[in-house]
Amino acid sequence: MSLVNTSQSSKLDDFLPQEQAALLALKQKVTHAFVTGAGGFLGKAICERLLAVGIKVTGFARGQYPELNAMGVEMVKGDIADEQALLDGMQGCDLVFHVASKAGVWGSKQSYFSPNVDGARHIINACKQRNIERLVYTSTPSVTFAGVDEAGNDESAPYAKQFLNFYGESKAIAEQMMLSANGEPLANGKLLGTTALRPHLIWGPNDPHLVPRVLERAEVGKLKLVGREDKLVDTIFVGNAAYAHILAALTLSNGVVEGMPNSAACAGKAYYLSNDEPITMAAMLNKILACRNLPPVTKRVPTHLAYMAGYLLESVYSLLGKQDEPIMTRFVARQLSTSHYFDISAAKQDLGYQALVSIDEGMERLKASLR
Repeated sequence: MSLVNTSQSSKLDDFLPQEQAALLALKQKVTHAFVTGAGGFLGKAICERLLAVGIKVTGFARGQYPELNAMGVEMVKGDIADEQALLDGMQGCDLVFHVASKAGVWGSKQSYFSPNVDGARHIINACKQRNIERLVYTSTPSVTFAGVDEAGNDESAPYAKQFLNFYGESKAIAEQMMLSANGEPLANGKLLGTTALRPHLIWGPNDPHLVPRVLERAEVGKLKLVGREDKLVDTIFVGNAAYAHILAALTLSNGVVEGMPNSAACAGKAYYLSNDEPITMAAMLNKILACRNLPPVTKRVPTHLAYMAGYLLESVYSLLGKQDEPIMTRFVARQLSTSHYFDISAAKQDLGYQALVSIDEGMERLKASLR
C-alpha cells in the first residue's frame, strides 16, 4: 500500500510490489539523486520512494522543510534561478529530477520565465558541469493546450501556437530546451540523457493544490461547473506520478549502463501521464466532495460568461497591479470547459508505466487522510 507520510521516512514495504521492483532496480544504478522542488507535493513523493530503497537524496527548495530533513533528505535552500546554488547542491549526484517550477494561472511574464525557463537552462548547465548523465524533467500537458478540446491526444500533438497564460508558454519553452539537451556533451565527454513527463491534474492525500481549493470553494458555495456539456478529463494520483518518474529514471539509467543514456528508450522524448481513467470534471469534483461528505456540485456557468468574466477580471487586476489570482481567468474558463484526456500508450511502451492506484482507491486514501 503506497502511503504519504508527513512525519517519518517510508519503508520499502509501504509501496506496491511494482514500485518496489522499480526502486530496487534503480538502486543498482543510482547512488545519489538531486530533486528540485523537493518540498512540493510530487517532489516529496519522489523523495520518499528514493529514500525507502536507500538512495541518498539532496533536495533543493526555496523554503525550509524540517519534515524532509526528518525523513532523511539533505535539504539545500536555494533558487533555481541561481545557477551557482544548483552547482553547489548537485555536487556528487548522479541523477536529477527537476520537479520545481512556478505553476498557476496568473502573474507577470518574468515571474514565470525566470524560474521555469532560466531555471531549466541552469539545471541543464549544472548537469553538464557536474557530469550528471540522467535528467528527468516534470513538464505539463499545458504545453500543448491552445484552448480547445484535447480528446485522446498523443505526443505527436504540436506545442500550442498561442498560450492563454505564461505558465504554459514558459513550460513549453523549458520542455523543448530539456529535450534538445539530450545527447549534449558533459564536461567529461560523456553524453546527457533527458526525458520529460507531463502528468495531468495530480491529486491525493496531503494535496496542497487541487483538493483544498475544491473543498474551500464548495464550503462557501462558490464551486461551479463551466459549460453545459460535461467533458472528459484525465487526472493522476500522486503515487502514480511519482512511480512514473522512477520508471523514467530507471529507463535512462539502463542507457547509462550501456554507455548511452541519450539513446535510452525515453531519451529526448516527452510523455503524457495519467491514471488512464478519463472522467468528467463534474464526476471528479463530486468524488472529492464526497470525501468530505459535501453535497455534489450542480451549479453551472455558461462558457462564454466564464470566459468574459475571466477577461474582465484579468483586465482589472492588471490595471490595478494586483498580484493575487483572480477567481476566474480566460485560461481557467477554457480549461474547465474543454476535454483533456490523453493517449498514454507511449509511456506504457517505453517506460513500462501503468496506473497502480485507481481513482476509486485513491479517493479512499484521500478520504482517510481528510479524517
